[in-house]
Amino acid sequence: GFNRRFDANFAAMHEAVSRGDVGEVHMVRITSRDPEPPPLSYVKVSGGLFLDMTIHDFDMARFLSGSEVEEVQAFGAALVDPAVAEVSDIDSTVINLRFASGALGSIDNSRRAAYGYDQRAEVFGSGGMAATANNTPHRVRLSNAASVHGALPEHFFLERYADAFASEMQAFVNAVREDKPVPVTGQDGRAPVVIGLAAMKSLKENRPVRLVEIQK
Repeated sequence: GFNRRFDANFAAMHEAVSRGDVGEVHMVRITSRDPEPPPLSYVKVSGGLFLDMTIHDFDMARFLSGSEVEEVQAFGAALVDPAVAEVSDIDSTVINLRFASGALGSIDNSRRAAYGYDQRAEVFGSGGMAATANNTPHRVRLSNAASVHGALPEHFFLERYADAFASEMQAFVNAVREDKPVPVTGQDGRAPVVIGLAAMKSLKENRPVRLVEIQK
């Protein structure tokens, strides 16, 4: 289900980092914000923000850094809708990561961005930086004496990741046809869940949590 690996923007960033274009990775920054929050009926059964939303960003953190996450510190609150706190969840979070390579990372999530689906990432290293901005329906900017206007980001994940979903399915079909390993493994699926559980523990206990605490 980690379709973002197949998005052209994130795939190009991954390739750039893998080639060494940014040098030794020092920092990874990921922003992921939804245009509207889900209904409380969904929040109650979703597993929580870390396991239904941030889990994609945990996967991106591993994918873009080329390293495993070793430690997590999460901060969160119900800032969009106070009712979310009543079902023991949050809708806004900032998460700090420490990677096995020594690199540092940060993720910020919100259930509501007034301007649309916000999907950005940056990898900074000893030799440079790779970054990707939001996709928009067009790149035209209108400038006049009063202001500068551009298009809002694509509204939600169906529009933003339509091509990525198609590429993901094609990659799976190719792996079956050619009898090759699938590009996203079972370990790739498990690792973000462990990071998510560590983030939940960090938020609850108000302290950094090492992933070995979850993997015991």
